[in-house]
Amino acid sequence: MTVVDAIRSRRSIRRYTERPIPAEVIERLLTAATWAPSAHNRQPWRFATLTAPEAKERLARAMGDRLRADRLADGDDPGAVARDADRSYARLTGVPVVIVVCLTMADMDSYPDTRRKKAEYTMAVQSVAMAVQNLLLAAHAEGLGACWMCAPLFCPDTVREAMGLPEDWEAQAVITLGYPASAGTLRAASRRPLADVVFH
Repeated sequence: MTVVDAIRSRRSIRRYTERPIPAEVIERLLTAATWAPSAHNRQPWRFATLTAPEAKERLARAMGDRLRADRLADGDDPGAVARDADRSYARLTGVPVVIVVCLTMADMDSYPDTRRKKAEYTMAVQSVAMAVQNLLLAAHAEGLGACWMCAPLFCPDTVREAMGLPEDWEAQAVITLGYPASAGTLRAASRRPLADVVFH
């Protein structure tokens, strides 16, 4: 599989078999993630891997409680909120591996003004996102399914507390990983024409 083939054939997979992922495969994925480019080469990504059922359940419950509290405070329909929380719980607990992807500003540059602080933070976010893309492509190349979920952006403090992560780790995403439950043909993906997104 060429890199371009991997990019074009990768899909978000949400249903997995119960087959465990060997530790050495997870290590290869995380190593691939760390080879992403980063601002100033500071490598601000951090990863927490969850394989124990109780750890995944603890994260899922904490995030679900926060989702319910936020949505109900917005006045959303309680039935819809319950369905969304249940779906999120199932996605996080019904998978072999969950990887919590975080960023840290510990090694990034520090500035006294808001403009440059914001730029530095954005550079860290972009660096972490590139590491996630590497991880997703590496998972695909290993025959794994993966799904990028950004829900932690709505509750990074909740994720940190539930997982006991260091204070400077800010959750950006969770990646669910497993061997795909279906070997059937995946739905064709579509992208906007280049003419819509490129200026020459």
